[in-house]
Amino acid sequence: MPLFDQLDPQFRQLFGEEPALHIVSPGRVNLIGEHTDYNEGFVLPAAIDKAIYLSVGLRADDKLHFYAYDLDQTYTGSLDNIVQTNSWADYLLGVIQQFQSAGHLVGGLNVVFGGTIPVGGGLSSSAAIENGVGFALNELFACNFSRLDLVTISKRAENEFVGLQCGIMDMFASMMGKRNHAIRLDCRSLDYEYAPLDLNGVKIVLCDTRVKHT
Repeated sequence: MPLFDQLDPQFRQLFGEEPALHIVSPGRVNLIGEHTDYNEGFVLPAAIDKAIYLSVGLRADDKLHFYAYDLDQTYTGSLDNIVQTNSWADYLLGVIQQFQSAGHLVGGLNVVFGGTIPVGGGLSSSAAIENGVGFALNELFACNFSRLDLVTISKRAENEFVGLQCGIMDMFASMMGKRNHAIRLDCRSLDYEYAPLDLNGVKIVLCDTRVKHT
């Protein structure tokens, strides 16, 4: 995929090797049910074709090295001292901490990531990052979490580590999205079903109002 053509050379430059894994984690749009996800109601989201792309590799030590390609910013730390940074790194660190809390001894990690989701545009770039890191950890360290488990891990990471009391819709739509379908989701029980979405020439237009959550 084209974005990996940019991320992988950066990964090789930083770490001197090829990434072990490529992850594409989509953003989402919500069609019905604004503000009902964190009130445990019904929502109708869908994954979209804008995504976070992650090139991920293992380390031989307990260090964590993340590079945000779009921001040209780096985070370095270690598994034995995961603390809040009040920056983008918290979305990755929170997920790693959740794996540790669940008793999984994950190792050091190299990550270079970038994306096509507009940051702060309401399309859930943060949930896409969390899901991407969780999916990578699950694969690399054979933790055997289901996709629904990973959704819950991402939500806890954002609630407990990042400190944003969001609902589960963003993570769920990103992880469980299906091509040409929306998801009818009960945010209380997590019961869901896929609803075919045949637009047949109709387009969904996303408008950035520039109005922030505050």
